[in-house]
Order: sequence, then structure tokens, then C-alpha cells
Amino acid sequence: MIQTIKPLYLTLLICSAVIPLAGAQEAVKFKPAGNPIIKDKYTADPAAFVYGDSVYLYTGHDQAPKGKEFYEMHEWLCYSSADMLNWKEHKVPLRAKDFSWAKGDSWASQVIERDGKFYWYVSITHNTINGKAIGVAVSDSPTGPFKDALGKALITNDMTTDTKISWDDIDPSVIIDQDGQAYLFWGNTRCYYAKLKKNMVELDGPIQTVSLPEFTEAPWIHYRKGWYYLSYATQFPEKIAYAMSKNINGPWVYKGILNEIAGNSNTNHQAIIDFKGKSYFIYHNGGLNTDGGSYRRSVCIDHLYYNKDGSIKRVIMTTEGIAKSR
Repeated sequence: MIQTIKPLYLTLLICSAVIPLAGAQEAVKFKPAGNPIIKDKYTADPAAFVYGDSVYLYTGHDQAPKGKEFYEMHEWLCYSSADMLNWKEHKVPLRAKDFSWAKGDSWASQVIERDGKFYWYVSITHNTINGKAIGVAVSDSPTGPFKDALGKALITNDMTTDTKISWDDIDPSVIIDQDGQAYLFWGNTRCYYAKLKKNMVELDGPIQTVSLPEFTEAPWIHYRKGWYYLSYATQFPEKIAYAMSKNINGPWVYKGILNEIAGNSNTNHQAIIDFKGKSYFIYHNGGLNTDGGSYRRSVCIDHLYYNKDGSIKRVIMTTEGIAKSR
């Protein structure tokens, strides 16, 4: 039996075939021409991880208006690539306002996957407890959308009393060890770390500290071929230094400077990954900043190389980036 389709329904059916659903957004594709890799907006504090056949890059978004001499950051951004040369920008997956207990500041963060869920650890300002805090968001997809996993902070400033500053609970970095135990590293002027429960949203033991020479902030923990690497920002303006250990609990052996001051930026923040047989050093500088100050940063990528003993060669920052291998 042939049914008659009413004109209004037919119109809606035709429109639905050509008009995206509300909230839908295609990823914007682009191919960087050297460093910085993102040129249409300021990006900072990169974190990256490999999932499937792609790299997912997460950044903060510097939005300080001209003349403002401090950080203004309200959201985190997400990019992906299957070859590190051609990229997609995805819909904004997470904002500071998505945490009801926070009052703003989308500072450094990192995403990790466990059991099909994606956990995003973020630095953010608490609304009722003085100082910075670390929150956790969760999603079923690396591109989001993400939502607050706890409804409260995982780490607050009153939980860390080794230093009296209010911003020592920032820059989370997370790793799942070879035995399945997850660890969270973070800090400013003190490098903290703690075990995480398998649910990834609760601490599993006391907060401990790592003694590192001239530690400033931005710890990044990674594992490769029997070695643990703990890189971090040191001094100010910041360089990146690193230490190595055979055990995630130490002892850590300081290995020196990994890369120098990133031009036109007082801060330096790194992510280190292996992808399809090559190693990469992801960081930010002030290469696009024409407004002055140090609060409008841009993400860059260069190759990273290891020595035979596992130590890392000093990173050479380039304007060509990885499109032209050294």
C-alpha cells in the first residue's frame, strides 16, 4: 500500500538530508606550514597521546585580549592526525564552565584512555577552596564531548602543604604503568605524584614528592624501552629538563637540559610521544605573538631522538617543523 506523504513532512525530510543536526560539526582539516602548527588561534600547554592509528593533541586556548598581560583561557581544544602532517580540528570538547565547582582558567591538561573511556585531567581554579585544583572529565570518545567525572575536584590546594603558594596543583600528567597501575604527576615548585585507582578518578594512596633539580612546573611522565622519563620545566624563563629511572618510584637521575627557552614565551610546556616509528617533541612558543607579553602562545612540533643508552638528545627547535626531517 502506497502512503501519501504530507507536504510538510516531505519538506522536513528533504531538509534533514542536507542540514546538519543541531550541534553537529565537521572536523576542520588543515596542513601546517612549519612551526607553529596552528596559526588561526593561540594554543598552549600541549598534551598528546596515540590511540588507534591517530595522534590526539589537546591544547589550552590563549585568549588574552591585546594589552592584557596575563593568561586568559576558557576552553581546551582538540586536534587529531594520522600522520603528524595533516590535521583535523574538532569541536571544542571541554570548557572550564563544564566544572560546576570551578570558576575558570583552562590551564594545562592531559588525556589518557583506559578500558574504552577517555579521562581528561585538567588544571583549573576552584570556586570555594583557594587556589588551583585538578579536575577530571570523562568521555566515550577521544574527541568528546567530555563531562565532569566527579562533580568535585580530584586535587585541591589544601591537600598539598609542602609549599604555601596557591598554584602548586597544576599541570597534571598521567601514565598507566606496565603492571596496570596508574599514576598522576603534577605540581609547581614541588613535583607531586600519587597512585590512581583503576576507576581513574580516585587517589589510591598518599601524595608523594619527587626531588628534581630546579623544578618549576609542567611534569611529563613517559615510558620507553625499560626507562621512565620525567621531563619538566625548569627555572624562569623556562627550559625543559629531564630525569630517568628504571622504576617509576625512583630514584630519578637528572640528565640535564632537553630544550632551551622557547622564543617569546616565558613558559615552556612539553609532550613527548612515539608514533609510527618516530619520536616527537611537542611544545609551545610565542612565534605568532605580535601583541607583546608572554600570554599568547603557539604549539610547535619537532623530532626527538634517543641515544643508544636511552638518554635523549637535546631538542633542536625549528621553524620548518617535522615536514622537513633533520
